[in-house]
Amino acid sequence: MWLSESQKFGVAFTFGGFMFFVMGIFTFFDRALLALGNILFLIGVVLIIGTQKTLIFFSRPNKRRGSIFFIFGILLILMKHTFLGFIIESLGIFGLFGDFFGVIVQFLRSMPIIGPILSHPVIAPVVDKLAGVRVLPV
Repeated sequence: MWLSESQKFGVAFTFGGFMFFVMGIFTFFDRALLALGNILFLIGVVLIIGTQKTLIFFSRPNKRRGSIFFIFGILLILMKHTFLGFIIESLGIFGLFGDFFGVIVQFLRSMPIIGPILSHPVIAPVVDKLAGVRVLPV
């Protein structure tokens, strides 16, 4: 699949937003890094899938609660309540993107180093339960 120029920029913005968000967590919930991460992430999503599809995604009936938590968390972070905002925003992220966690886990299992760790018989059931991966009986 070929990406357009705006989608390539969107991937870069989304990745940058994710990295700033992680750095904000590692620096004990630095408000500026978390806010910058959120803004870059949202710009990236809009550039990747377009404005109309972004609005449709965030306003789906089964995604509304996640959208409200996500936006409210961002507003709390911007109003200097970083830890509470982070917790509420994380709930929103799980509500919005929880469907993708199973796909992400399956992708990570195909990676050379982390794949065998995630597929270990002791770790695999825990990861599957957390990610919501449905394991078919053999």
